[in-house]
Amino acid sequence: TPFHNNHNNETEILRSNLNVKLLINAPVFPDSDTRPRAEPHTASAEPLQSCCEKCRALKNPKFELVTPRKISRDRLQLQLDAEGVYECSDTGLVFEVSQRVKITYCVLSWSKFSTYLTGSWKFAGPIFDVDCDPSILKSVQFPHSLCLADKDNEVKFSVLHVKNSRGLIEPSADHSGSHVRWNVSSLSPVGPIVQTSKSAEHHGVVQVFKEVGHENSFSFRVYLAGNNCSDIKDIRRAVRRANNCKNNKRYIQVDKPPTCMLEENRRYRLISEPMGHITPEDMLFSPVIVEVKGYFEVFFEESPPFKLSLTDADSGHTVWTATIREGDCVHHLDENPRKPSKGRKRQSSTSEEELCHKRSKKARGIDEPDCNATAAAPDLTDQQLMQVAKRMGREWKVVAISCLGLSKQDLEEMEAAEESVTMLKFNMLERWRRRQPKGRAGIQDLHKCLKDNDDVPNEVIAVLDEMLQNNSTT
Repeated sequence: TPFHNNHNNETEILRSNLNVKLLINAPVFPDSDTRPRAEPHTASAEPLQSCCEKCRALKNPKFELVTPRKISRDRLQLQLDAEGVYECSDTGLVFEVSQRVKITYCVLSWSKFSTYLTGSWKFAGPIFDVDCDPSILKSVQFPHSLCLADKDNEVKFSVLHVKNSRGLIEPSADHSGSHVRWNVSSLSPVGPIVQTSKSAEHHGVVQVFKEVGHENSFSFRVYLAGNNCSDIKDIRRAVRRANNCKNNKRYIQVDKPPTCMLEENRRYRLISEPMGHITPEDMLFSPVIVEVKGYFEVFFEESPPFKLSLTDADSGHTVWTATIREGDCVHHLDENPRKPSKGRKRQSSTSEEELCHKRSKKARGIDEPDCNATAAAPDLTDQQLMQVAKRMGREWKVVAISCLGLSKQDLEEMEAAEESVTMLKFNMLERWRRRQPKGRAGIQDLHKCLKDNDDVPNEVIAVLDEMLQNNSTT
């Protein structure tokens, strides 16, 4: 059978540090795309099928592929209509359910949870937060990035389950060449981890980003990562941070085939034709979080094409190469912000090019340079606040603290005086309005507070866009 039992019978506190090789040889998970509900793919669609020559023969189970609805930048939702086993086309997660159910989930970053890893454990794939009735969700299969072609390598999979700020190892039920199956106990952040008897190989990705806006020079960032949603999310978050810096730098992705094998604790050098300015000169590779690994920065004064090659710093052997052509460096960026369309919901999938236009969100919506109002706008009315409150999601407490400047004490006071969740969300917005300086509690101000936050539902931004559009036509 394609699955193998994992004989880890007891929960234990984590231990970590594992010598691992990374094989960059699999397709990158695609960006999410917005659909009104889960839709089955055709039988031939296999976005997560490995291109690895070594483990291609492994027979992985096939599940019905469904496309999720994206309800915020990182939060996805599936409406599953019947009992069965379904695979998310965006993330590779596989859900086994006993009846019709709605599942909400999001990709998390290992940077928040890597401190729980000690001893000989390493993360083996992405970590997720899944929200669903655990009595209906029977099991979850997490995609892993290990190449299991080496039969002599003893591989032990488990899952990291973070409960009450404590990282626990829970046994996996079994594993295949692509997934680790876990029987649901309770739902909180969970992701696959692994121990191996010797160096293992992983499937992964090389991602290239080009700096835009300079006509006579060409600058790139080159990242190395495992082929899992968490690593890819960390890379894109790093690029968003670079785009939001006040140095006017903007980056967009250049799609190039990610085909190579990297070994942990070996140094690799990026070289180019023609010769460019590359820093650092070489990089020690290890399968740690993206923030620790960093990236290569490449600068050319000449015009494309450019050939980039990644070589073993000791042997000089080339392990990856790609050519960046003139067409890869042409980008038509609209310097004027798009006007919201009346009644139109915000598109949930954000392209790398659109990310170039994003500005850094402000905790209280003050001093945003994009909108210099000539006169103070009227404050949001109670009716408008209620429209927003009704569309606010389950992460409203996070939004209250991270976007609206409220405190934990504010939330406790509101919850002590009110039981209705909708009214609590309204009171949250009303406190924000009351504490804003005069003329700083209008639609535009709230929009600026919320627009780039991952925990804000698309429906909230859509209703604020509609309010702004209505104001502009009156």
